[in-house]
Amino acid sequence: MQLLLLLKWQTYLNNFSPVGDNLKLFKDIKTIFFDYDGTLHNSIAIYAPAFRKAYEYLVEEGYVQQRDWSNSEISYWLGFNPQDMWKRFIPDLSEELRQHCSSIIGEEMKRLIEQGKPVLYEGAIETLNYLKNKGYHLVFISNCKNYYKESHSKLFKLDRYFEALICSDEYNFIPKHEILSIIKNNYPEAMVIVGDRNQDIEAGKKNNIHTIGCSYGFALEKELDDADILIGDIRELVKYL
Repeated sequence: MQLLLLLKWQTYLNNFSPVGDNLKLFKDIKTIFFDYDGTLHNSIAIYAPAFRKAYEYLVEEGYVQQRDWSNSEISYWLGFNPQDMWKRFIPDLSEELRQHCSSIIGEEMKRLIEQGKPVLYEGAIETLNYLKNKGYHLVFISNCKNYYKESHSKLFKLDRYFEALICSDEYNFIPKHEILSIIKNNYPEAMVIVGDRNQDIEAGKKNNIHTIGCSYGFALEKELDDADILIGDIRELVKYL
C-alpha cells in the first residue's frame, strides 16, 4: 500500500512542470506560512453541522427565524476568527450570546474531531512532507482556538511538518495580518503565505510577503484576485516551491 501511494504521488509530481515567471517569483522562498481550514483541511465536514447546531439554539430561544443553511452559505464564515464571525453574522446579539454560540460550535466540532471526522484535502500530507524534505520552514497560522489546533495536530501529526503551530486564540483573536507582523521576524526570508481567504492574502500584502491563493477552498468570487498566483489543488505547490 505504501509503495502504491508513493508511486501515485511520484506520478502526480511528474505531471507538473515549472511555470516561467511564477517559478522565478518563488525561487528564493525559505519560509512558508500555511492557513489551515480551506487550505489543508476540508473543514466544512465538521463546521457545517456545528454551525447548524448553534443556529438551532438561537431558533429555539427565539432570537432568529428558522431556516435551512446550505454548506455553501455556511462556508462563507470559514476563515473568520470566532469573534468576528458572530459580530458580522448577527451583529445585534449580546456578547454573552455570541460567546455561548461560539462555544456550541466549538464543543460540537471538538466532539466530531474526537470521532475522527476531519478530512484533509487529498495530497495535503504528501505536499507538506515534500516541502519539509526540501528544507523549507513551514509555519501553521490559523484563525482558530487552541484546542482546535492541538486536536488537529494530534490527529494528523502536524508537528512532524510544522516547526510552529500558531493560532489567533494565542493573540486574543487580533487580525491575521497583525499576528504575522509579530511572528515573521522569527523566520528566514523570503516568505510566502498560502491560504484560501482574503484574510490570508491581506496578511501577505500588509507584510510584504508573497501570496498563493487556494481557489479550491472557501473563497468567494474575486476574493483571491490580489494573490500573486492561484492554485486549484494543494499539490500544485510543487510547481513553484
